[in-house]
Amino acid sequence: MSGTLADEIRSRLGDLSPAERKVARVLLAGYPAAVFETVATIAERAAVSTPTVLRCASRLGYRGFPDLQAALREELDARNASPITLYESQEIAPSGELDEAGDEGRLQGRLALIQQALSQTFHEVSPHEFETAAELLSDARRRVHLVGGRFTHLLAHYLGLHLMQMRDQVSFVPDRDVERTSVFTQLTRRDVMVIFDYRRYEPEMTVVAELVRERGGKVVVFTDPWLSPASAHADVVLINQVASDSPYDSLTPTLALIETLVSAVLDLLGPDAHQRMKDGEDVARRTGLL
Repeated sequence: MSGTLADEIRSRLGDLSPAERKVARVLLAGYPAAVFETVATIAERAAVSTPTVLRCASRLGYRGFPDLQAALREELDARNASPITLYESQEIAPSGELDEAGDEGRLQGRLALIQQALSQTFHEVSPHEFETAAELLSDARRRVHLVGGRFTHLLAHYLGLHLMQMRDQVSFVPDRDVERTSVFTQLTRRDVMVIFDYRRYEPEMTVVAELVRERGGKVVVFTDPWLSPASAHADVVLINQVASDSPYDSLTPTLALIETLVSAVLDLLGPDAHQRMKDGEDVARRTGLL
């Protein structure tokens, strides 16, 4: 399944009867915990009969409700996977087993995997979401903040450093507690928070998204197909494939999408970005930084 069970349920709402849609909405409203409720409890909450709950699962393509629950367990296992669990789930070839032809095959296999992940990412990203992200990041009236996780802070910095060359009021969320708290306290409707959050998700990212939305700001989330919990509070969600043949998720598709977004922002800023870049180069030369 390329998306989440919730995505699948949403996409099939039109195929369900009115009573079955009530069941689907109960599942979505309390997702994912609601899926693990008993059939009787779900039926009561949806104000339908227990056979209706079972029919809903069948209409969604599952042999029964336990089958639907098993699909969600598999999704949650994938969502919470760590490099260790991914490593232990793979068959790692002993060192020295691969001959020269095997090495070439491995290289080409990885290339094919990356190409597939790239193609799928760009095919599945919503053009509307992408354009909205570009518009938010090119709006000179807004302040842009960027934050990432253990590895993805590198992506946040990559995007942020490009934006800083094109426009004013771009900053990274500080690491130190007092500075971090100060930034969050000053959030207003003028702010755009760009969050990078991939499995295993960091709870703080969800809190950051909530804070921004409470203060009227905008949230852009880069995440994987299993969706960061911060996505529930986002205005824009950019989903990136992370398929890899190693214990580590690949961030190559995300990097490619960032570079495409940078190009779109540059186009929207137009001459203002050009002048900002020229001014930056002048200052860098005068201060010996270039």
